[in-house]
Amino acid sequence: MQSGRIRLFMLALLLTTCLLSWGQNKRKIIIDQDAAGPAGTDLQSTLLLIQSPQTEVLGVTVVTGDQWLRSEVAHTLRMLELIGRTDIPVVPGAEYPLLRTKEETELWEKQHGSVAWLGAWTPRLYHPPDQLGEMPEGKPTTKPADEDAAHFLIRMVRKYPNQVTIYAGGPMTNLALAVSIDPEFAGMAKELVFMGASLNPQTTDPEFVNTPRHEFNIWFDPEAAHIVLRAPWKKIVCTTVDISVKTRMTQDLIARVKVGNSPAARYVGTYARLFGEYNYLWDELAALAWLDPSLITKTETRYMDVDLSGGANYGNILTWSDKDKPALAPESVEIQVDLDADKFYGMFVELLKSETPKK
Repeated sequence: MQSGRIRLFMLALLLTTCLLSWGQNKRKIIIDQDAAGPAGTDLQSTLLLIQSPQTEVLGVTVVTGDQWLRSEVAHTLRMLELIGRTDIPVVPGAEYPLLRTKEETELWEKQHGSVAWLGAWTPRLYHPPDQLGEMPEGKPTTKPADEDAAHFLIRMVRKYPNQVTIYAGGPMTNLALAVSIDPEFAGMAKELVFMGASLNPQTTDPEFVNTPRHEFNIWFDPEAAHIVLRAPWKKIVCTTVDISVKTRMTQDLIARVKVGNSPAARYVGTYARLFGEYNYLWDELAALAWLDPSLITKTETRYMDVDLSGGANYGNILTWSDKDKPALAPESVEIQVDLDADKFYGMFVELLKSETPKK
């Protein structure tokens, strides 16, 4: 009898140890996102990272970009309610870029031509920053964290030094503030993974045909991107426009997700929508390639910065090879060039259809 109890005790101890080890081995990540919603590339990529059994999402830090900060926070909170993951903190960040203003941008457009996408400043979608705008999914009942994004980012990388991946799917204002407050922040993170930059995308999309080096996430707050790209990260991985335009959200893909009964599948099936001809899976590709790097079949290394000289090229991306980089070069960046599209779409569908992992 006594030996049986001992065996049961040892089995319980072994199971507890395995569970603790499994939790400790999860990949820690902070999702820094301009979380426009409902659904769409910003929140769908957030969903994918939450859905993965590999990850421990420490929090979602939010920054104005595709929509205003207040509405993005509300969409994120509501999505987490709908999938049963309100344990993940949602942390409000920067409401405005470091320097760029709406009024100055309007003057810039008069000089250099109109811009296809202005995010929260886009005239046909504009509403004041203190308003939520439309929320077809309903308003959240939960509240955001009582902390600002920059200090949350710093606190997490100091709590888990060299373990936290920073995933940036929007303008880099929150990250620039964290770098400026704590010069050790970037070096204490494990890596930076971001969707942004445009080099020479092969597309007929009018947003990039005439301005191939213009990309919204970088252009919306170029000073912030400049600060972040020159910070001492151990590793930087970039999903550019060039590879993003090789993906598409389609009605068929939405239908494949809707077959699932998971909360995530129901959310995407209900709120995902197409806009015109070009519906790229920008942020979803960055997220899934981090989860499974084998999705990416070709990469190259470049040194990357942002044009802050003013004029028509203000906010455009700059890159150099190792041979022609400047003497005061920024950090090197691993740029994704090509992907296994079938594997990407399959992973997208299966993760959304799977049951949402619990805390």
